Amino acid sequence: MKQKSLPDAIPALFPKASDRDRIGSWLTLELEASLRRVQAGPVAPTIDMPAFRAELETFDFSKPRPLEDALRWTIERMEHGIVQMANPRYFGLFNPGANFPAQCADRIAGTFNPQLASSASSPVPVALESHVIRAVARRANFSEESTGHFATGGSEANYTALLCALTAAHANFSSQGVRAFAGPVKFYTSRDCHIAWLKIAHQAGVGREALRLVDTDGRGRMDPQALLRAIAADRAAGAVPLMVVATAGTTGGGMIDPLHACADIAKQQGLWLHVDAAWGGAALASNRLRGVLAGIERADSITIDAHKWLATTMGCAIFLTRRADLLSEAFHASTSFMPSSISGVDPYLNSVQWSRRFLGLRLFLALTAAGWEGLGAHVERGVEVIERIKEGLVALGWTIANDSPLAVLDAIPPAGFGDVRALVRRVVASGRAWVASTLFEGRDVVRICATNGETRTEDVNALIAALNEESGP
Repeated sequence: MKQKSLPDAIPALFPKASDRDRIGSWLTLELEASLRRVQAGPVAPTIDMPAFRAELETFDFSKPRPLEDALRWTIERMEHGIVQMANPRYFGLFNPGANFPAQCADRIAGTFNPQLASSASSPVPVALESHVIRAVARRANFSEESTGHFATGGSEANYTALLCALTAAHANFSSQGVRAFAGPVKFYTSRDCHIAWLKIAHQAGVGREALRLVDTDGRGRMDPQALLRAIAADRAAGAVPLMVVATAGTTGGGMIDPLHACADIAKQQGLWLHVDAAWGGAALASNRLRGVLAGIERADSITIDAHKWLATTMGCAIFLTRRADLLSEAFHASTSFMPSSISGVDPYLNSVQWSRRFLGLRLFLALTAAGWEGLGAHVERGVEVIERIKEGLVALGWTIANDSPLAVLDAIPPAGFGDVRALVRRVVASGRAWVASTLFEGRDVVRICATNGETRTEDVNALIAALNEESGP
């Protein structure tokens, strides 16, 4: 009996090789042209959103449209519909202009689409990511026995740290949850931490009241004495302290908590020490700057976001820990359908995620292309950009509120410039540059961060001019 043939693959989803080549080559050229326009254009979105939403409604998906038309439409809307991190006059949050090797990694990962849950199904990607994790751990002066994994973002990596701390604090936590503890659990970070810790506390089931926000020292860093007082007060009230979180590179001011003092207190009190170095951890790449993170090697775990100062594409976070046993305990599972289930090797047994994208290739290719020396030079360049901005603003009568050794500047305009937040809104609305407003030690400041590896002297000068012309008397 003749076997009935299968229908052909859907051409719109799986086009023939010649069409893939043609569209792929066209797309590469279109994206390069778009990038050039973005780098020369306004930083803030300029799109008419009501008109865009009306246009979006025409996509009812009842009939197919040519892919090239959809690609062209998407690129055009992205050019005008987002804050442009690829623009060298973006001095905003920690989002970078992505480096080219990481962009190449996304194309490779998208083509092969490996599933990194199992080392049996993806032996090369799993081994590659593990190799990069060990390399980063060595930069932090962690031992060779240390382990870790890539995560979707700093929140996932920090969530992993809290789960490890809970697992370390009580042998029955894995089975009983917080019911295993004699009282409500508490963990500690500074008032200038990334507020995602509140979401993490909720997500972990310990409740938002488990997070204690510790006073700072007047310079944006956690006050060790205030930390000791908070721990003592909680113990006296019947609570169970379990983790100290030191921030290395606060979002608002780029400040680094006193890492050695935090490590001393954590050791004395028998608590897990986590260093949230999501942004500032990039300083480990620089031989000149890595000393500002002295004490990070004493942490039980560390978070670093490669998609921040190391300029990979979103999202590419790293979780490191000395305690491989705790990762296995926190995330162990048993099933017969997985092709391999090796504790300490298979990512699905050692992380929050099950299905996993090939995230680590982004940092692998960036490291391979530039080496630690090149990545370190990129980080140092960001600090130099901020120094140039600081010099220019101080010469015009501005005051600097923070003293971060990293690439964040909190600046206060001269008297007569009016409300700081209104000033920032005017600069952003002008499209000439992008900065943020924030609070630093109770004062409104203009927050300026070097995020783009292609920022030039003329971009620095354009920012300084925009801040003064848009907000001057």
